[in-house]
Amino acid sequence: MSQGLLDAQNGMPQRKPQHTPSGQFSRRTFLKLGAAAGGGLLLGISFSAGAQGDSQTRKSIVGGDGNEAPQDGVFEPNAFVQIDRSGKVTLIVPKVEMGQGVYTSIPMLIAEELEVPLDSVTIDHAPPNAQLFSDPLLGGQLTGGSTSIRFAWQPMREAGAAARTVLIQAAAQQWQVDPASCHARAGEVLHDASGRRIAYGQLVDAAAHLPVPQKVALKDPKDFTLVGKPTRRLDSPEKVDGSALFGLDVRLPGMVYAAIVNCPVFGGTLAKVDDTRALQVPGVTQIVKIDNAVAVIGAHTWAAKRGAAALVVEWNEGAGASVSMQQIVADLASASQREGAVARKDGDVQQGFGTAKTRIDAVYQQPFLAHATMEPINCTVHVQPDGCEIWVGTQVPTRAVDAAVAVTGLKPEQITLHNHLLGGGFGRRLEVDAITQALKIGKQLNVPVKVFYTREEDIQHDMYRPYYYDRISAGLDANGKPVAWQHRISGSSIMARFAPPAFQHGVDPDAVEVAADLPYDLPNQLIEYVREEPHAVPTAFWRGVGPTRGTFVVESFVDELAVAAKTDPVTYRRNLLGKSPRALGVLDVATRAANWGPPMPKGQGRGVSVMHAFGSFLSMVADVTVDDGEVRVNRVVCAVDCGMAVNPETIEAQIQGGIVFGITAALWGEITIERGRVTQTNFTDYRIMRIDQMPVIEVHMVKSTEAPGGIGEPGTSAVIPAVANAIYAATGKRLRHLPVGRQLVNASASAQSA
Repeated sequence: MSQGLLDAQNGMPQRKPQHTPSGQFSRRTFLKLGAAAGGGLLLGISFSAGAQGDSQTRKSIVGGDGNEAPQDGVFEPNAFVQIDRSGKVTLIVPKVEMGQGVYTSIPMLIAEELEVPLDSVTIDHAPPNAQLFSDPLLGGQLTGGSTSIRFAWQPMREAGAAARTVLIQAAAQQWQVDPASCHARAGEVLHDASGRRIAYGQLVDAAAHLPVPQKVALKDPKDFTLVGKPTRRLDSPEKVDGSALFGLDVRLPGMVYAAIVNCPVFGGTLAKVDDTRALQVPGVTQIVKIDNAVAVIGAHTWAAKRGAAALVVEWNEGAGASVSMQQIVADLASASQREGAVARKDGDVQQGFGTAKTRIDAVYQQPFLAHATMEPINCTVHVQPDGCEIWVGTQVPTRAVDAAVAVTGLKPEQITLHNHLLGGGFGRRLEVDAITQALKIGKQLNVPVKVFYTREEDIQHDMYRPYYYDRISAGLDANGKPVAWQHRISGSSIMARFAPPAFQHGVDPDAVEVAADLPYDLPNQLIEYVREEPHAVPTAFWRGVGPTRGTFVVESFVDELAVAAKTDPVTYRRNLLGKSPRALGVLDVATRAANWGPPMPKGQGRGVSVMHAFGSFLSMVADVTVDDGEVRVNRVVCAVDCGMAVNPETIEAQIQGGIVFGITAALWGEITIERGRVTQTNFTDYRIMRIDQMPVIEVHMVKSTEAPGGIGEPGTSAVIPAVANAIYAATGKRLRHLPVGRQLVNASASAQSA
């Protein structure tokens, strides 16, 4: 371990990660770490879906036939539990904490089955290792898609139960009693008949040599004492007192700072730079040039930032300088006229339209969006001839290592990644563009360097949620029920770039998500996708990904159909949800809690949405006031059925945060491009909801015995159409082009001028 890492970790709270270099993390390495801590029991957790229920996999958890320590090559677990002789439980987990609460909810799963107090569990980041830590739901070691609890639910509980069973067996052998006469509680094994008790820490050496049970009994949910109970987050104290370490907090001996100045045009490159004035700024030590940017190196951030402002740079703008929103939208509109790749086809849509009494056609558009995370993009690197270290907060640790290999030419085992807490991800930190850039800069220095983006650079050099252009049509029978449904989605394919194997037969599965799997009873439907890339504009996942864009279009259009059928929007949806009882259930809970039905005062409106995505069901009701083109969201009522709730506190917080994120996007979120440049620069023109605009939010959880669904992104996805539908109820204006706030302001201004 380098001196730099030692200094960076000095004074860390106990729950801070102690990282193992990528490529060096093996079963033997971990055993050495356990021995250094005083010896103990090691449990590997297999997250492979196919491994669940496999007796051989379970048997290998503790090691071979139970009489030997685990050996390399026996199996490849994705996370480990360590119980040392003091009884401390350590979980190395391959999901990163970026505000969603997994560093509390995942330990809750272990603590529940292992029968230990939650405050006795310590969490460490997993090192990058795709073989050990791949999430089968995502096909790699990454955090996203609201999968953390979904993928951990079964194997984490099984690992805790297996550990508990082995510890009980070890105690029973020592006491020479039947294991069935013993039970575990609060980190101890108890034998009630004799009154004996023994702490886990005193049993781990013996337990490590016992065979693993081929089957473990998991708790009945009715016996849960921790899972399902509101639980305070373990990481809150250190975030409140400032001791939590994010990527931006890294400080290393001899470290310098690099303020980045990127080419303002997509695809442009550096031509020449006059750095005379920049080098005269006190504290500026060096100017580093790379293909598409200039970095000003300083002794501190202020020197680097002032130096960057003093640069005089000429760019080779290239073809990207001709790109404009007008061209992008025109291309998408043209693409939407083509037949697309079929994502779903049920029945005969044309026959359905032929028999329909009424036909409704609509075009919906959604803009580019930036992530605007609380923590701007940053990455600290130290590139040396024989090794490279990276300090960053990333959702994709293995891809970060791959980037380092590509830039430095080093071997994977020579790369050390120190992953930190993330000050917001939302999909932005699924990308490694900034890490690659930092490595290119670091190669030209012989000291550690922290590369940071200003907020302006962060917004103008993001990778954006794609601009989507949707054509959607429905045919209604005499009763207003859909008998034909056609939906064509045109836009960039993130999957074709990010995960090419997932892009099959011309369909991007993310772009059509929700749209291709509706909860409604639609006898004839055709869902198509047309790939149209926006001329050099980089696109990426954005909180809620496909379901955010899909839910807005579908739920807004269903509202249109209800109006055409002269039916209340809730009643209309209820009549189409007979085959989806969970969707119907959340709709009923939300609308009852929101007091749906009574008329609203003039200038106010109420809108509803229903969504099924990420394994969860949500319904939202939004109340809004529209005054002189300005929209205020007064109240949002959400009903959520996400299956078994691990930590209700986290679920409520995630729904609240998602709602704020979604309202912001619905009312104001928009990135526009002129002459190949992003026109927005900061929160002055990329507007974010302010605290005094926060609506009242009510979250109602529907009890369920289903396996957990995802919760980090559904709130964002479901609230946008609820707000748009509420605006229609208040104004009679159907706004099909986000952000709705800009359209209303423009409409109001036009009316006043007329």
